Amino acid sequence: MPTVTTKDGVEIFYKDWGKGQPIVFSHGWPLSGDDWDAQMMFFLSKGFRVIAHDRRGHGRSTQVADGHDMDHYADDLAAVTAHLDLKDAVHVGHSTGGGEVVHYIARHGESRVAKAAIIAAVPPLMVQTAANPGGLPKDVFDGLQAQTATNRSQFYYDLAAGPFYGFNRPGATKSEAVVLNWWRQGMMGGAKAHYDGIVAFSQTDFTEDLKKINVPVLVMHGDDDQIVPYDDSGPLSAKLLKNGTLKTYKGFPHGMPTTHADVINADLLAFIKG
Repeated sequence: MPTVTTKDGVEIFYKDWGKGQPIVFSHGWPLSGDDWDAQMMFFLSKGFRVIAHDRRGHGRSTQVADGHDMDHYADDLAAVTAHLDLKDAVHVGHSTGGGEVVHYIARHGESRVAKAAIIAAVPPLMVQTAANPGGLPKDVFDGLQAQTATNRSQFYYDLAAGPFYGFNRPGATKSEAVVLNWWRQGMMGGAKAHYDGIVAFSQTDFTEDLKKINVPVLVMHGDDDQIVPYDDSGPLSAKLLKNGTLKTYKGFPHGMPTTHADVINADLLAFIKG
């Protein structure tokens, strides 16, 4: 399997297909690069080089006990881009991966980056604080950690079968295959990485990162996102970015790259080519 070894000895698995301008995909919690199948296949067919890695502790990457924070996530992504010598790359991040992309660009600079897109992403800050009154209370995330530590198999199934894809909405048609693929990806990873990752995606404040970014960034968010609520995320990120564009999707769920891949792929392609 293709991997790159980080400075602290973690093997990061990645997929690297095709030739052309590189598009680098950063997945959400607690998934893997496999979550981008619909995007990888689409953009490969359009003549792009597509790359997706498994975050440390996730998927096929090393299941280590430590380093599950945004600094390490960004540095691991930088290790992949340097190893592959990617230039003029477009970075696309979903959910936690959106935070990873934002932190990577702010922390490592824009010399290898052309554009970015963040989809249903966690920035600017998910947890409720005095400065972020619209965030979710910390006990919400404490509950996610408790379920991850005690019975994550059931928790992961229920999350995918319910709010992640909006399958709990009236009239929604649940895809059991989509649910099981989410569960499969989640269970491939390590419980410790996923437990710590909840703190990383909920408590990291990306406000200053967003302000540092100069490249064009497309902010894509569904207004029925039950995981990363719309009002405290997408619109705020777009305002903080120097060159940000907000695209709002009426009724779309958190997992919209899967449930509405045709719409998301078309809009990403238009943004990349524009």
